[in-house]
Parts: sequence; C-alpha cells; structure tokens
Amino acid sequence: MGRRKNKGRNVSGVLLLDKPPGCSSNHILQKVKRLFDAAKAGHTGSLDPLATGMLPICLGEATKISAFLLDSDKKYRFKCQLGVSTNTGDAEGEVIDTQDATAITEQDILAVLPEFIGEIEQIPPMFSALKHNGERLYDLARKGIEVERKPRSITIYDINFISLVTDDQQRIILELEVECSKGTYVRTLAEDIAKKLDCCAHITALRRLSVGPYSGDMVTIDELMSLAEDGQDALDACLQPIDSGVADWPDVHLGSDAAFYVRQGQPVLVPHAPTEGWVRIYDQSHFLGLGEIQDDGLVAPRRMIKQYA
Repeated sequence: MGRRKNKGRNVSGVLLLDKPPGCSSNHILQKVKRLFDAAKAGHTGSLDPLATGMLPICLGEATKISAFLLDSDKKYRFKCQLGVSTNTGDAEGEVIDTQDATAITEQDILAVLPEFIGEIEQIPPMFSALKHNGERLYDLARKGIEVERKPRSITIYDINFISLVTDDQQRIILELEVECSKGTYVRTLAEDIAKKLDCCAHITALRRLSVGPYSGDMVTIDELMSLAEDGQDALDACLQPIDSGVADWPDVHLGSDAAFYVRQGQPVLVPHAPTEGWVRIYDQSHFLGLGEIQDDGLVAPRRMIKQYA
C-alpha cells in the first residue's frame, strides 16, 4: 500500500498564537490546523491549560524548524499565591498545605531571587509529561503514585520582581518575570523560591511572553476565526516566514551551481562560510533550508524546504 497523503493545503509558515486559558496546546493546535486547512502542523512546546501567551505553531514545511524552537530560550510572566501549595503546583490542583506568608516583604524576595540566576538544578514536578518506565508522570500522579525524579540542569538568565500585593480575596500574590532555558518548570521555580522564603506557593497565572526570536505580533484564536471569514489569503497573511524561527543563525548564500548540488543533498564549498555549527541556506531569491558545517568545512544540507508553486 502507498503512503497515505495528508489532506489539506501545502501552506507553510509560523503562526504566533496567543494561547487562551483553559485549553490544551494540542486542542488549540488542531483548531488552527482546521482553520488554515493545513496538511501538516505542529506546536513548539506545550503550555499548561492554565497558561496563556506565545505558542508558535508551525505549518507545513515550517515543522522542520519546530525542534529548534522547542529547544530555544523562553520568557514568562507569572503570579503565584504565597502561603498555599497544591498537588499540581498551580491553581488547578488540590490544596495540600497552608502557611503564614503575611510577614514576607518585597525586600525578602529581592534578597533571595539572585540565588536562582544562572545554572541551577530543578526536580521536575510529578504533574508533568515526562515519562517513568513508559508512563507519563502526570498519569502516575493522578493514581496517587509518586516516583523519584532526577534533578535536571536548567539556566535562569534573569528574574525580575514585578509586584507583591494582597488581593481582594486576601491572597498574597507575588508577580515575577523570568527568562530561562528550555526544560524550565515555572511551577517548580515558584515553589523553590517560596521555600527560600520559608513558605509555600502555587502558580495562579502564567503567561509566556517570548519563544526564541519571537516576542510579539501574536494573534488570538478569535481574531483568526474572524479573518477566516475573509478567506485563506487573510489567514496566510498572519504567518511569519519559515526562516524567522532561526533568524539568529548565520546565513550562507549560494550561486546557482552550488544551490543545484545542495538541492540534490550534496555538501558544497561556500567561501567565507562559518567554520562550525548550523546555518541558514539561501540561493539568490529563496530560503532553501538548514545546513551544518562539516569537519572539512563544507556546508551540508540537513533540513531542506520544499518550494511549492
């Protein structure tokens, strides 16, 4: 039997979606895929249902860069309630502990935040998608099973204090902004900061502000649904070009002969090319795909982009 063809359009690009609260990343991905009638789509790292904000969705050939966005740095703004912890680390979980947090001051918080900047160890939460013996941790957690998790190294580039307030429900709410590496669990970070304050905490609001090179121009699902009434061209105008996702990579530009060989999968010599690492490859008018510098200095094609008419 032949391979089953994907249904839908060969539309390619990156959509910077402003994810709404209360739904899974996969649910919103499927909704976007249907709106665009896209043959292929994927997101670049899940946000919890509670979370909002930047969710880059790669359509068509842009899925070839999704892994690089998944591995990229992120920026979040979040609120956490001090003095109350839950089994999930966020407001969707059950309260498991309460402590008095009324004495904590802004100065106390500013004093402990620098301890979290740089490379730190973090133990992933039980309510996460990581696997243990082939089973998701959150599935084990829902069964009341807790297993040992190994600490993982992450990098916190910066943490900024935003506010410390008591809201109208007499909850003590701390708001912070954090720039971090891939693999960072903000829920765990909030809990660890609270421990340094001799307290507990859980996330009440989480918004992702940036992913890799993307930090703005987000569109909501309601805006997309409105644009869809004007046709697919209106939707397609929202897409970022594929190479925008790796805009910080060095680029190499090929003449017609070298471009021909690269399209055939052959490495080529490019004068003044970088000496190592990944590069963006262009011919005289198009982005051709991603390449990597070999030990012999040649530019080897790795993930080439199909050009649709």
